[in-house]
Amino acid sequence: MSGLRAVFHFLSLVALAAAILVGTIDSIQSVSTSEIVLTSLGNAWLNLDAESLTLAEFAANDYISADIWRPFVAPVLAQPAVAVFLLLALVFWIIGYKRASFAGRFSA
Repeated sequence: MSGLRAVFHFLSLVALAAAILVGTIDSIQSVSTSEIVLTSLGNAWLNLDAESLTLAEFAANDYISADIWRPFVAPVLAQPAVAVFLLLALVFWIIGYKRASFAGRFSA
């Protein structure tokens, strides 16, 4: 396995672990309140480290474009964190995936 594929497999594992963790927390909160609770990615990031969320917004405005945060990043932050992490795990796994050879493993 090449090094780059191993990095993407590891990132996929980390994203999957984060999805399981957030999903477990959401399910525990859902059971305790008797209604469905889905934590958005923005709220999870805000609860984890509010200062880094503000710094990320300022960095995106300063270094990329002033118009990138509201139309592109804010809708992603409004999505459920478990769904975003599951999608990231899938994307990283697909990037690191190696297709089997067409001839099969018994070819010469």
